[in-house]
Amino acid sequence: MALRSAAVAAGGQWVDPDDGIRYPAGEVHAWERGRNETVCGLSLSRSRLVRFPHVPWADVQPESGRHAEEVQAVCRRCRAGLGGRRDERGWTRTNPRP
Repeated sequence: MALRSAAVAAGGQWVDPDDGIRYPAGEVHAWERGRNETVCGLSLSRSRLVRFPHVPWADVQPESGRHAEEVQAVCRRCRAGLGGRRDERGWTRTNPRP
């Protein structure tokens, strides 16, 4: 189930001094507007996550660099739930078996 209109929920926030808008910081999760949980199943209130309905999920990815200045980690399960590419693995096979 790919949600293209997912917003962001994060463990922290920071305020941009230029425009005064708050942006996510820390660990970020994908969140669908109108629901009380993230894509990976965490409850927003119990996990104490802050909602950012004005920040799209694509803007907090480290590759985009748009609002990812203070983002420290992206939830792997949320990324996979939104159709993250499978070939972006953290490991490489150096000596495959014959």
